Amino acid sequence: MLSLSNASASIVLYNTDKSELSRVIDSIFRTKTNLPLYLIDNSLTDDLKVFLDYNSQIKYIHNPSNPGFGASHNIAIQKSIEQGAKYHFIVNPDIYFDEDVISPMIDFMENDASIGMMMPQILNLDGTVQNLPKLLPSPIDILWRKLKKPQKAYDKFINQYELRQVAKNMIYNAPVLSGCFTLLNLEAIKKVGMYDDKFFMYFEDWDLSRRIHQQYKTIYFPLVSVYHGYDSGANKSSRLFKIFLNSAVTYFNKWGWFLDSEREKINKNALSQFI
Repeated sequence: MLSLSNASASIVLYNTDKSELSRVIDSIFRTKTNLPLYLIDNSLTDDLKVFLDYNSQIKYIHNPSNPGFGASHNIAIQKSIEQGAKYHFIVNPDIYFDEDVISPMIDFMENDASIGMMMPQILNLDGTVQNLPKLLPSPIDILWRKLKKPQKAYDKFINQYELRQVAKNMIYNAPVLSGCFTLLNLEAIKKVGMYDDKFFMYFEDWDLSRRIHQQYKTIYFPLVSVYHGYDSGANKSSRLFKIFLNSAVTYFNKWGWFLDSEREKINKNALSQFI
């Protein structure tokens, strides 16, 4: 069993379905991993405080100001650092898993101090793989992912951009990892910083991946997997799409729009792993 001082986890909530939350909490504690789990609840009410009775390791923080996904996880990350933790899991409430993914990921990171961030294989609810590791995006890449045309050229682009043709079980260093289920090396976080709270939602995980990738490995670890109820909300809600656009502007203002020589270098190095 992992020591309390070694690892922690956090889930950011907003009017989260109780059965969904119960499922992911079950997944975490079913592994017999004794780690603090921070529930950062951005809902207006504290109805989800009832989960304090679920397990003594749950720490509930009501946060109705709702500063955003990354800023809310930062609350838990900071507390974990103050408690002397070495590792911290970022977990979405729509995640669940049947087997222990926590111990294998920590064991792998423990054996390589150059790893700053890790993500397991992420599966759709039907068991198909979500293509979440990526190259660093350009503005054209973001637009093309939305348009998906012309089909033949798009297929060639997306296969490379989302690294879809990499061997299914290959462990590799991906420039961008999704924040739906991520293991952070807190020594890396101390060095590069936590989530940038300028991002309310969307792109905050890409920004953090890039900052960590500059100095550490950001590893895709498909030897273990979790299920993720991917909803693609920005494609269905005008409000979320506006947030998506605002975050995209924030990201490219920060890192560069069309002139970004570092992006080209990082992507070239990433692709060289598969030659």
